[in-house]
Amino acid sequence: MSEEIIPDVALASDVVVAEPVETAEPAVNYSEKTLAELIRLFEELVQNEERMKMSKEAEAIKSAFYKRLQKEKAEAGLVASEPAPETEEAEAVEAPAEDTVSENPFAEVERGFKDLYNRYKKERAEYNRALEKEREENLALKEAVIADLKALLEKQEDVNATFPEFREIQNRWRAIGPVPAQSYRNINETYQLYVEQFYDMVKINRELRDLDFKKNLEAKEQFCEFAEKLAENPNVVEAFRDLQKLHEQWKEFGPVAKEYRDQIWDRFKAATAVINKKYQSFFEGLKEQQADNLVKKTALCEKVEEIAEREVSNSNEWNAFSKEIEDIQKEWKTIGFASKKDNQKIYDRFRAACDKFYGRKREFYTEYKDSINTNLEKKISLCEAAEALKSSTEWKKATDQFINLQKQWKEIGAVPRKKSEQLWKRFRAACDEFFAERDKNAKPENDFYGNLKAKQRLIEEIKAYEIKNDESDAAAMQDFQKRWQEIGFVPFKEKDNIAQAYKEAMNLKFPHAGRGGNRRGRGGKPALSEKDRLIQKYNQLEQDIVTYENNIGFFSMSKNSEPLVKQMQERIAQSKEELKALAEQIRVLTEAEEQE
Repeated sequence: MSEEIIPDVALASDVVVAEPVETAEPAVNYSEKTLAELIRLFEELVQNEERMKMSKEAEAIKSAFYKRLQKEKAEAGLVASEPAPETEEAEAVEAPAEDTVSENPFAEVERGFKDLYNRYKKERAEYNRALEKEREENLALKEAVIADLKALLEKQEDVNATFPEFREIQNRWRAIGPVPAQSYRNINETYQLYVEQFYDMVKINRELRDLDFKKNLEAKEQFCEFAEKLAENPNVVEAFRDLQKLHEQWKEFGPVAKEYRDQIWDRFKAATAVINKKYQSFFEGLKEQQADNLVKKTALCEKVEEIAEREVSNSNEWNAFSKEIEDIQKEWKTIGFASKKDNQKIYDRFRAACDKFYGRKREFYTEYKDSINTNLEKKISLCEAAEALKSSTEWKKATDQFINLQKQWKEIGAVPRKKSEQLWKRFRAACDEFFAERDKNAKPENDFYGNLKAKQRLIEEIKAYEIKNDESDAAAMQDFQKRWQEIGFVPFKEKDNIAQAYKEAMNLKFPHAGRGGNRRGRGGKPALSEKDRLIQKYNQLEQDIVTYENNIGFFSMSKNSEPLVKQMQERIAQSKEELKALAEQIRVLTEAEEQE
């Protein structure tokens, strides 16, 4: 016995499909790859069996390649440095003719990559044409299936003959591949319409109908299980994509028994809702993360912009600030993308700030190079002047002239490193030759070594002086200064050492010289406390250490300077010990003040 069958076909309006959401950025960061690595990655891609489905990866590698190529050309000075876009595809540079071999290594690298990419692009174009042709052929096949189904509806044959033919038509339909996207909805709706009409019009016996319902139910239960497993997939984007395929397959199967119809659809719809909710939540979270990334990148932009505005006076500062910029750039790379609307804008801002800093740095070193070349010319002139003067026997006049030359030498800035020591040795040799000859011919009234001993005795007298903390200290200080000035020249090689020793002795005994005396100034100002006196002494000692360290650098350029360097090192060590003692005394006085 047979009965009329009520259609159980899920129409397009019944399927719950999430709204399309913009997909995430590619997982691979090709911007950190070298040219060689990018070429190797592209070669691996074109050998991949799935390469025709990897167009996004191909374009991403191409974009990264031309950005890297442009950057390395700029660093090599072959082209003006232009910031490579972070998201837009770099334009390919015109490669030279195939029969030309360029001496520019970048041109050959680019030519090789371009040939590789063009072959892939040509192959993909052929693949797309074949794919489109296949889809058009599938469309024609499906239209033929619909025509056969329509013809079947017009037959009035026995169901035992009609239903197997209907099943064969369904199998043919499912076996046909995809059709052009613009034809998909219309062709499927037409097919479903005729399927519904078949179930409405054809009377099937209960056994065949129940068998068909059972097969459809089993298939749709499997679809429900697949959808429920997809809900557990941590990759929500992949789960959503697979869900859409399940919906398409769901449409391919006919109805189930009426008592299971709502139940099976509700189950499938519930699994769909879980995946859709996760999908939407994922991209809402992604938007929040992108907003947070924008805030972080904005802060880095502000840091670089502030550094780019700093006043810089020497190469040490440039190097320090460059290290800061490099650290910020590394931090930038650890932060993910901002939203598509803001990502390029914030990158352009960051790049502009970096370019401004490095542009100023280039200008500085251009000027610095000009400066050291000018200094080189000045020091060569001083060498020539010293060499012209070294044979003079007008000892007093020539001595003054040499002292003036030495003063000028110290005032001239840096010269190219390769020339520095050579020039210093040349200048020093002329000075040494003159002063050695002068000392040999010294008259009794110019007893340089006698003067040296006199100054050494005066320094010992200064060190032995006991501070009275009254007006007599100022008088003693003036007396020491006067006596020092009255003593004549010392041997040239000892000049700097004895002058430094005198300065240290005076600073130690009279740290407030020129600043109002030890206890009370000339204007009757209040005396400094013991703590203030120690602090001033501490600060002065710090300055002395800096001076000693500078002297080591100066002495090291001179031949046979090892004793002088050793002496400076000993003074530095002694001064640092004094600093520790002063720091402890200051701490004790501070604690005493706090307890009062």
